Amino acid sequence: MASSTKPPLKRQLEELQLEHRTLDEEVSALAECGVTDQLKLVRLKRRKLYLKDEIYRLEDILNPDIIA
Repeated sequence: MASSTKPPLKRQLEELQLEHRTLDEEVSALAECGVTDQLKLVRLKRRKLYLKDEIYRLEDILNPDIIA
């Protein structure tokens, strides 16, 4: 992989991590408030899982496991 592709991927990874943390805080706040909008809570959790998958995918690209 060319080193010129790493900075944009790294930046994308950081943006996804930030969005994931923000969603985590929002989900926690909704749960603490006892919000009954279960559909919104499920959508937020689903988005959070998607972001986590993307984070793992990008981390794998940036730091591949090399089996020697």
